[in-house]
Amino acid sequence: MYFLSETRGAVRILTIDGEATLNVLSRGLVAELKHLAEGIAADTSVRAVVLTGKGMKAFCAGANLKERTGWTFDDVRNWLIELHAGLRAVERCGKPWIAAVNGLALGGGCELALACDLRVFDPAAQMGLTETKIGIIPGGGGTVRLARVVGEGRARDLIFTARRVDATEALAMGLANRVSAPGQSVDEAVKLAEQIAQNAPVAVAAAKHAIEDAWDLPLDEALDRERAHYEKPLLSEDRNEGLKAFAEKRAPVWQGK
Repeated sequence: MYFLSETRGAVRILTIDGEATLNVLSRGLVAELKHLAEGIAADTSVRAVVLTGKGMKAFCAGANLKERTGWTFDDVRNWLIELHAGLRAVERCGKPWIAAVNGLALGGGCELALACDLRVFDPAAQMGLTETKIGIIPGGGGTVRLARVVGEGRARDLIFTARRVDATEALAMGLANRVSAPGQSVDEAVKLAEQIAQNAPVAVAAAKHAIEDAWDLPLDEALDRERAHYEKPLLSEDRNEGLKAFAEKRAPVWQGK
């Protein structure tokens, strides 16, 4: 087991259990992440996920380079396929994922945080795609996802220089959505997750998929995609409950269907 799992109400907290090695990525960890993401997608009791690393030194310091000793070119290519599959499972999950970045998030660890919907930084956290320092490029989706989050110009800056950004700069460029008090990134992320969990889960899932599906399309095509995703909450029982609760001036009781 590579993850510790905790449930707080409708929020699932997943903690990478590798503090001694700075919570680095491995093949086994990525396979378990994919399995967990697919299970959470089908679990109606979970409405949001907080992902973090054990300890205060690292969220995830990147790939396990010791594991890669002796790998062939094909081994590396297969690893990238596996990593892409694991991160895409996070993105395809209909529940929002929030990265509580409690320390270093470098290389593959940065890519893992970028695959999450939102990021909460500890003030001491640092994030960077540092691959060009060791002669490669971000291969787990970093060149694609970072540009989508912070814009192409900033992504070029960070990837070409391989520099790290602190929490203040990350917040200013939109890489971080929140900065917590020291040592409180997980609690702050849980608060954010709880706020999300108060809303209709069918609608939240549809909104997540609509954003991913349509953001880079021409406007008219993007609007068509948004309208298609609107259909699921429109026909849901939760929509009827939301309207009824509003009329009765009470909190809605969501069924997730």
